[in-house]
Amino acid sequence: MQEVYRRGQGMRRNVLLVDDDQVSRQIMANIIGRDHDVFHASNGQEALDVLRDHGQRLSLVLLDLLMPVMGGYEVLRTLQADPLLRRIPVIVLTSENVAEVESLQLGAVDFIPKPYVPEVVAARVNRAIELAEDRQIIRETERDALTGLYTHDFFLQYARLRDRYESGQSMDAVVININRFHLINELYGRSLGDRLLRSVADVIGRFQGEKEGLACRSGSDNFCLYLHHREDYESSLLPALASLGERLGSKKITVRVGIYPQVDSSVSLEQRFDRAGAACGRLRGRYATECAYYDNALHEKELHDGRLLSEMDSALSSGQFRVVFQPKYHIQGARPVLSSAEALVRWFHPVHGAISPSEFIPLFEDNGLISRLDHFVWTQAAAQIRSWRDRFGFSLPVSVNVSRVDLFHPDLESRLQEVLRLNGLSPSDLLLEITESAYTNQRFNLVETVGRLREAGFRVEMDDFGSGYSSLNMLTSLPMDALKLDMGFIHNIASSEKDLHIVKLMLEIARFLSVPVIAEGVETEQQYALLKDAGCDIIQGFYFSRPLPPEEFDRLIERELAARR
Repeated sequence: MQEVYRRGQGMRRNVLLVDDDQVSRQIMANIIGRDHDVFHASNGQEALDVLRDHGQRLSLVLLDLLMPVMGGYEVLRTLQADPLLRRIPVIVLTSENVAEVESLQLGAVDFIPKPYVPEVVAARVNRAIELAEDRQIIRETERDALTGLYTHDFFLQYARLRDRYESGQSMDAVVININRFHLINELYGRSLGDRLLRSVADVIGRFQGEKEGLACRSGSDNFCLYLHHREDYESSLLPALASLGERLGSKKITVRVGIYPQVDSSVSLEQRFDRAGAACGRLRGRYATECAYYDNALHEKELHDGRLLSEMDSALSSGQFRVVFQPKYHIQGARPVLSSAEALVRWFHPVHGAISPSEFIPLFEDNGLISRLDHFVWTQAAAQIRSWRDRFGFSLPVSVNVSRVDLFHPDLESRLQEVLRLNGLSPSDLLLEITESAYTNQRFNLVETVGRLREAGFRVEMDDFGSGYSSLNMLTSLPMDALKLDMGFIHNIASSEKDLHIVKLMLEIARFLSVPVIAEGVETEQQYALLKDAGCDIIQGFYFSRPLPPEEFDRLIERELAARR
C-alpha cells in the first residue's frame, strides 16, 4: 500500500521509499520527512505502480533489494528500460558489497547501509537529488531543441574531454553549411526550413555515429562534426547530404562541407573549426553539394589575410590606399557626355605591391572593417569633387559604395552629411551605390533606410543588378534612382543573342519603372553600339577609360569642357 506524508511547502521534493520492513521504512521516513515528502511502497510492484502514477513528480527512489512479490533488482531493470523513469536517481538500501556492484551496473547512484545514521542519510539523499537535477538541467540545455544535436558550447566542452582522454588519436574537424538557407525559409516557409535542419542533423548523426564522433548545430544553418580521421567523406557523407533536396521535395537544396583533416592538436578547438570553416568558405558561390579541405595553401592565405587585416589602420594613415575615378558617360545624344564618375579604391602595399580590390574588399566586409574604408573613400571623393569645382567650375557627381555594414549604422546619414559639409557640397554631389544583394537580403529594413537617404536629397543606385535574386515585384517597391547592370551581362552581348536579349529586357523593365540604366564593363565599340541602340542611358568601362588617378582625370574634364564650347 502507499501512503504519503506532506510537511510544508516550497522546495520540498518527493521521494519514493521502497522497503518491505515497516519499521525500517518508518525510521527512514522520519529522517528524510523533515525535508521531503515521502511516498511509501512495501515491494517492487507497488513501487512501479507509484512510479507510473507519480513518476514526473518524484525526485528520488530509496530502494531495498530483498522484498516479496518483486525485488529491487527487477525494479532497477525496469527503470533503466523506461526512458521517462530512467532519469530518477535510485539509492539502494544495502550494506552488501556484492549487491553494491550489481546495483551500480543496473543504474543505482549510491548506497545507504543499515543501521541508518540520520546525518549521513540526509546528506546522501540531498546530494543525490541535487546531482540528478543538475544532470537534468544539463540534458535540457546541452541539446539544440530543433535538431537534438549538441549546442555549440557543450559540443566544445565534450570535444575538449575527447582530446584529453583520447590524446594521440587523429581527428577531423568538419563544418557543414546549407547554401542560401535564408532563401529556403523565404521561398518555402519556415516549416520546410526546420525540416531541412532536422534532416541534415539526421544525416550527420548517423555519419558521426559510425565513428563515435560529436556533432552540433552552430548558428542557424551551420553544423560542426568532430570525429576520428576518415577518408570517405566524398563517397559517404556528400551523397547523403546531396539527396536531402529530393527527400524534401525540392532539388534546389545544396550543402557545402569544409574539412580540416588530421587536426593540429597544438591549436585550439576554435581555431580548428575556424580552419574547417575557411575551407567551407572557399565553396561560397558554388551551388552544388561539395567539400573542400583545409591545406597548407589555405593556411598561408589565412596568415596573409590576417596580416592585411592587422595593417589596415597603418595603411590608411600612411597613404597606401588611393582613390581612382572611372568616368561614366551619358550616351543617348549626338555625342557621349561625361556625366559622373565612380570612386574606386586601390591598395599599393610596400611589400606586396598592388593588391586587388577583389582580395581585400571581401576580406574587410567579412571582418567588419569595410565601413572605415568606405568612409575614407567618401572623404577622398568629396574632396575631389570640390577640387574639380573650384578649379574648373565643373560639377561632377561621383558614385561611392555604401556597404551593408554602413547601411545599418545608426549614424549613416549624419556621417555622409558631415563629409559633405566639410567640403561645401550637397547630397546630389555624392551618388550612393548599394549592391542588389543588400536590397534582397535585408529588404524591409533597407527600404526605410534608403527612403530616408533619398528624402535627404541623396540619389541611390542599385549596383550589380542581375547578379542577385530580385523579383520583378520587388523592383516596383524598392527605392532607387538608377539600375547598374552587372558587368557579367555585358561581356557576351556581341556574341550571344540570348545575353543581348536579356539586357534589352532589363532595359525595357527599367524604362517601364522610369529608372535610368548604367552599364559597366563596356570594353568594345560593338558593345557600345549595341547598348546605345538598345536604349541604355549611361556606360562606363575601358571603352572610354580605365579608372584614373585625379591628375589624369583632369584631362577628361578639360576635353569635356572644350567639347561644350
